[in-house]
Order: sequence, then C-alpha cells, then structure tokens
Amino acid sequence: MSKRVVITGLGCISPLGNDVNSTWENVVAGKSGAGQITKFDTTDYKTTIAAEVKGFDAKALFGRREVRRMDLVSMYALAAAQQAVENAGLEINEDNRDRIGAVVGTGIGGIGTLFENVKTFLEQGPARVSPFLVPRMLPDTPGGMIAIHLGVRATNFAVVTACATGTNALGESAEVIRRGQADVILAGGSEASIVPIAVAGMIVMGALSDRNEEPEKASRPFDAGRNGFVMGEGAAILVLESLEHAQSRGAPILAEVTGYGSTNDAYHISAPAENGVGAALCMRAALDSANMSGDEIGYVNAHGTSTNLNDKSETAAIKTVFGEHAYKLAVSSTKSMTGHLLGAAGALEALFCVKAINEDVLPPTINYETPDPECDLDYVPNKARPVQVDHVMSNSFGFGGHNATIVLSRYSGVGL
Repeated sequence: MSKRVVITGLGCISPLGNDVNSTWENVVAGKSGAGQITKFDTTDYKTTIAAEVKGFDAKALFGRREVRRMDLVSMYALAAAQQAVENAGLEINEDNRDRIGAVVGTGIGGIGTLFENVKTFLEQGPARVSPFLVPRMLPDTPGGMIAIHLGVRATNFAVVTACATGTNALGESAEVIRRGQADVILAGGSEASIVPIAVAGMIVMGALSDRNEEPEKASRPFDAGRNGFVMGEGAAILVLESLEHAQSRGAPILAEVTGYGSTNDAYHISAPAENGVGAALCMRAALDSANMSGDEIGYVNAHGTSTNLNDKSETAAIKTVFGEHAYKLAVSSTKSMTGHLLGAAGALEALFCVKAINEDVLPPTINYETPDPECDLDYVPNKARPVQVDHVMSNSFGFGGHNATIVLSRYSGVGL
C-alpha cells in the first residue's frame, strides 16, 4: 500500500528574509524584495534590478574553510536545510541516517563559480583554475553538501527542470517515500544566479523587466502593465516524511502532500504552449493523483512570472481545468514579492502554501493595478486575505516546456 507523505519542517533563505518567519511576515505584509543589483556593476545592462538575498553571512554559518568549498547555491541550500531539520525536531543519528535522504534541485547550479573560473582561465591560464571548480558548479552538489553536513545516507539526487525544478523535487521526493525507499527526504530547490552572464542571458531573451526606476513595482503578475520577471535567489527546503514515521516520533504535521503532476508541453524551448495545454494536463494529473475534483481546491499559488505569455497561458489553463470554479478560486503569485527564484521558486512557493494552510491567510499578488482582459481571475490583489483553505495547489512551469504541480492539504488524520 502506498504510504502517505506529510510535511514536518520548513526552512528558507529568500529575498524577503533569511528564515521562514521573517519571509512569511513580509509576504503577508505585501513587501517586495526587489531592488538595484549590488552583486556586480550593471552599467551596461538594460535591466539593473533583482531580488537579492540580503545579510546572508555564510562564514558565520559554516566557517571560512567550508565556504571555500561551496558555491553560494550550496550555501543557501544547506542553510535552509539546517533550518528545516530544526523546525521538524528531527534528530539525525546512526539509527536513522540510512533512511533519510536529500533531493535538492537547481535550475542553473553553481554558475557564479563557473563564471569566475572562466575569467581566471582566460586571463591567467588553465593552471590557475580552482580545484573546487567542478564540485562547486555541479547541480547535484547542494544535495551532496546537505548529506555531508547533516549525515544523511538514503537517496540523494538533483532535479533539473528549469523553473519547474523545486516542485518536481518535492513531488519526486514524495514518490520516493511512497514506495518505501526512505522515511524522510529533505526536499526543495536552491538558486544563486544573480551573476553577470546569467542576467545578461535573460535580458537578451527579453525575459526580464526593465522597470529599473521602480524595482519594487517591476514584478506585477497578471497586471496589464507587466513586462517581464525580476530575477530572485535563495533556497527552500521542506522535510517530507512518511506519516507513520512522523507519528512515531511525535513530529508536528504541517500539511500533507496529496497530489503531484509532471508533464511537458513538447512545444517550444522557452515559450509556454498556447492556451496552456501542457499546464492544464499537469494540473489535471495532480488532481487525479490526489483523487480530488477541482472544486475541492481553495487556493492556487500560480507560477505567475509577470511575463506576458506565461500569465495569459496559465490563466487559460486554470480555466480549462477548473471550469466555473476558476472564478471562485483565489489565485496569487508570490513572485510579485520574491521575484523569480528559478529552480528554487517551486519549493519556496510550496512553503508559502503550507504557511497559508497553517495560518489561514492567503498571500497577495502585489502591484496589481490594471486588469488584463485575458487575465480575469481573482488574483488576491495587493493585500493578504484571511481565508481558511484545506486543499491548495502550486504550479511551476519551466523553459523547455517542463510543468510541475503539487497539491498540499490540511492534515486531518482521516484517510484521503
């Protein structure tokens, strides 16, 4: 019999705070984490804004020696994982470490390390490249560093599906637990791509907003004035556990993972399929997995990137899947506040869904000023909304046509 999977711990590093409480408080307050880029000189850049992590002291957390071994993408992931384990009250020891794993995704990996070493290579030659180049830049290193530092020895792999990564990591982790290969998985995503080459690449694609004079208003999902996303960074890790294991140790059960869908558009390398066909297929798959009808969902945390095509296609997909219920649904995009964390986005947004269930508050879509006739749903505009919801859905869609959807539910102790 398939095991039930619950969430018992949360941890995050985000543009809105370096822990869950401060991040959630700022989300509920409708605060933007966007500002001018401070990590490099943006003089020649059309876009000069991003949602950076602020005040993150890696040396204080890990020590100078360990910081030399890790790209920022791994540091964010490890810091979030440590928070999540503490939040879950999970003691890792010789008796259980073989049944605890880590599945952590990243869309781009250690691109900061790669960029700096390419410069060194070109300017000083191959002998000057760092011996840490390869392990620091690999996409599986964040999960590997979590395993090394926390001592977990069950399954450990990376998910790389562009902006769907974080949600796929959670969904695949739940599947590992359901089939009995682990009791606990530290699951989520991390990204540290506010790096000159990555920002330049997004700019020339036309993906980023250039509303540089008002960075806090640049990310405006579903608004008629949207003109691209704001790049963000950070990590979110959730502790996923079999229900039996969580109950055996008296763990706090924050929510249950009840559904998961994963599809591909098979359409275009970066644009979503017209009318959101692939996204709709994914949402339906998640509902089928949860054995739910669309009417049971009370809130959707949308992918909602603030790009013209994504927001239109996702709105169309929601209407396709939910029918008339779509107009009764609360749908919001927290990217309006956090920016787009790329491979970490889905994990952070799932964390927000867990908080919404526990706190009975739905996060808003800020900067929603001018309705778009093609985006005509209830986007929880500008202010958080006190509402109790029992079942929520979180969407993530990535370049390459990757789609991932997860359904999370209030834990009731009753079979679903």
